[in-house]
Amino acid sequence: MKLPLYWVDAFTAKRFHGNPAAVVIAGTTLDAALMQSIAMENNLAETAFVVPDGACYGIRWFTPTVEVDLCGHATLASAFSLYQHGLVTGDSIKFSSASGPLCASRQADRLALDFPARPAHVATDLIPTLASALGSIPAEAHSAQATMAVFSTEEEVRALRPDMAQVARVPTHGIIATAPGRQADFVSRFFAPRLGIPEDPVTGATHCTLAPYWSRRLGKKQLYAQQLSNRGGELWCEDRGNRVSIAGHCALYLSGEIDA
Repeated sequence: MKLPLYWVDAFTAKRFHGNPAAVVIAGTTLDAALMQSIAMENNLAETAFVVPDGACYGIRWFTPTVEVDLCGHATLASAFSLYQHGLVTGDSIKFSSASGPLCASRQADRLALDFPARPAHVATDLIPTLASALGSIPAEAHSAQATMAVFSTEEEVRALRPDMAQVARVPTHGIIATAPGRQADFVSRFFAPRLGIPEDPVTGATHCTLAPYWSRRLGKKQLYAQQLSNRGGELWCEDRGNRVSIAGHCALYLSGEIDA
């Protein structure tokens, strides 16, 4: 069985930056064990599997070790691949997923994702755990699908050197570290060793939690964000209540074929 594969750098306009995702577009649903094996072989933060599903596309995401219920950069890469290779020509693409209906649409020179908001609740009791795992004491702690450590400055987030063994013991998807930005409304990093990703280059899904928090704190709906990994990435977010818009660029790195 031959499967087309696209390797796309997401949330960046430049190759070798942003977060690389693999996109596999299949004509029919694949076995979960096969998808996990392909994702392990690709060894990227996520591989997205996209299958036509009536008027929309079914989408699933796998890290090298587990399936996840939501992934921003691989969805952005999937929409980019569908447009880039002429499989979709309309202004928007609907996806069906484990997190419900999702949408990607053209937004000037960017693509925008419509994702569910995942607001966090205050979890002050986690501050000692986060301080031990991250090596620095956050000003605030919040919890959602991921645990969020809020720092006072961008420099504190840049300087973090987490103990990944301790990060992996935090019983959520991972730890988001965030702070006000110097050139952005806010900055972040994301550590997720429990998912097989020590530090994710750029994480769309964490902005489902970050955007509502910073929208409330800064008193603005539209936000420009930067993720401070070595590869770096930028995201344009909008708080829409129970939904979040997350937009960015993509750059194609590789097109190929899997012999599965």
